[in-house]
Amino acid sequence: MAIETKNPATGEVVKTFTPHTPEEVKQKIEAAEAAFRSWKKTGFGERAQYMQQQADILENEAGTYGRIISLEMGKPLQDAVAEVKKCATVCRYYAENAENFLKDEAVETKASRSLIAYEPLGVVLAVMPWNFPFWQVYRFLAPALMAGNVGLLKHSSNVPQCALAIAEICRKAGFPDDVFQTLLIGSKEVDAVIENPLVKAVTLTGSEAAGSMVAAKAGEQIKKTVLELGGSDPFIVLDDADLEQAATFAVKSRMVNTGQSCIAAKRFIVVQSIADDFLKRMKEMMGALKTGNPLTDDCDYGPMARKDLAVELEEQVQQSLRKGAQVVLDGGRTDTESAYFKPMILKNVTPGMPAYDEEMFGPVAAVMIAKDEEDAIRIANDSRFGLGGAVWTQDRERGLRVARQVETGAMFVNALVASSPEMPFGGIKKSGYGRELSYLGIREFVNQKSIWVA
Repeated sequence: MAIETKNPATGEVVKTFTPHTPEEVKQKIEAAEAAFRSWKKTGFGERAQYMQQQADILENEAGTYGRIISLEMGKPLQDAVAEVKKCATVCRYYAENAENFLKDEAVETKASRSLIAYEPLGVVLAVMPWNFPFWQVYRFLAPALMAGNVGLLKHSSNVPQCALAIAEICRKAGFPDDVFQTLLIGSKEVDAVIENPLVKAVTLTGSEAAGSMVAAKAGEQIKKTVLELGGSDPFIVLDDADLEQAATFAVKSRMVNTGQSCIAAKRFIVVQSIADDFLKRMKEMMGALKTGNPLTDDCDYGPMARKDLAVELEEQVQQSLRKGAQVVLDGGRTDTESAYFKPMILKNVTPGMPAYDEEMFGPVAAVMIAKDEEDAIRIANDSRFGLGGAVWTQDRERGLRVARQVETGAMFVNALVASSPEMPFGGIKKSGYGRELSYLGIREFVNQKSIWVA
């Protein structure tokens, strides 16, 4: 079956690609292993030079690559350009810090000398999603290559031009052949790649179901995995919050990438005493957002990435309404043939509804009313997910206290949940395990070797 670029704003198939055959995939894996044997011997200075050159390309040609992102998954062009530029920051971060992060670490023992050395594993497979088709890849690519590993990318099948562009950028930056390659394959072919003995580890960003399958296959093969999966992030608004600020960021957080972000706020947990005021502000702000063609219009949000995703989200909403949720801001699908989905706000969201229990991967906000701070924390933790979250209060110490009690991989106080090169990124519970970014991210795919000299 051909792999397609399909413009979600128009439904038009723009370009088709022939998938790699099993033999071609095998050859690419063997080429990656051959490249690793020489790449692992390069110094950090040489690797950093290529990585800095890659950052230059990303910054200088952000408009070109941003347009590809918008074309393939519907992100407004200005947001797509910003995504490409953000990738340059993670390239520079690891170019400047990898050597320090992976230097030998002396340990006091009874030996004359003992240390921990950090050595690359080899060929690492990255299975990546469509929602941030450049950023998700680069937060793996930059640390993995700077550590001396080589990369194979199996990207989401609806963003093949993004996948090929990233491999081309690596070549333009001067990286040796086959240090980073793209595999044009479907999800059914991933198992065979993981089973190949030359592939040493796997990282996946995607759904809970996809993570479970990849983890099972990698576990069967005794191979290291890092999983960054779904999230249903709580956005807690306490009774002393600045409601104008909280509502402004609530809308931004819910609508980033048309709501298609694992760390977008999805469950809005509002203390009862200020709930009506907060909801009024949020409804006004969200209702004022405008959509359009992401490639040509000055719009706040674009279509969802695929029509089937909009259909799935609509069904989650309808099931929640049938179970008693109420509409605060009406929206949804106005054209059954389109991937566009107008923002919605639901209230009276309770356990047993998809809006409460599941990840709503699109522009729908689920509002839950808490009696007080303690109840808000309870609701926040009443989820199988644990990726990110935020709490809003004018008392920073109170915010820190609440943040420590919410079961997530990251908590933000009076700020939008976001990923940045300096801070580790990942989740707990069904949101996955392992960490990307920071010094922790680059140490995920290395052999932490103990060396003892008598």
